[in-house]
Amino acid sequence: QVALVESGGGLVQAGDSLRLSCATSGRTFTGNAMGWFRQAPGKEREFVSAIRWSIGNTYYGDSVKGRFTISKDMAKNTVHLQMNSLKPEDTAVYYCAAAYPFYSSSYHYTEASSYDDWGQGTQVTVSS
Repeated sequence: QVALVESGGGLVQAGDSLRLSCATSGRTFTGNAMGWFRQAPGKEREFVSAIRWSIGNTYYGDSVKGRFTISKDMAKNTVHLQMNSLKPEDTAVYYCAAAYPFYSSSYHYTEASSYDDWGQGTQVTVSS
């Protein structure tokens, strides 16, 4: 297990960009994937994006495809989420998560139940 620390949230206007980062608090990440989820008030936690740590495969939720890009820096044990063309509906608390098991189906990387460690979350607010 690792402690995950998110950063980069804030208040922006529609159409702006933000870059979220998630670091493993100095420890080498030995898991299989890292992902981003978000939760808006009164809504269920939603899958945003994930990246396979070794092979680099990426996955995106339908609502962010073409606007968000996930990337990793293995030397710094950090994952980034570049968010462009932000919309008011992107407003949520964004959580970083780490998954350790290998899953043969990519579906599992979109499910919150597949992740073992979670960060504390960072608020993203997009005004119209």
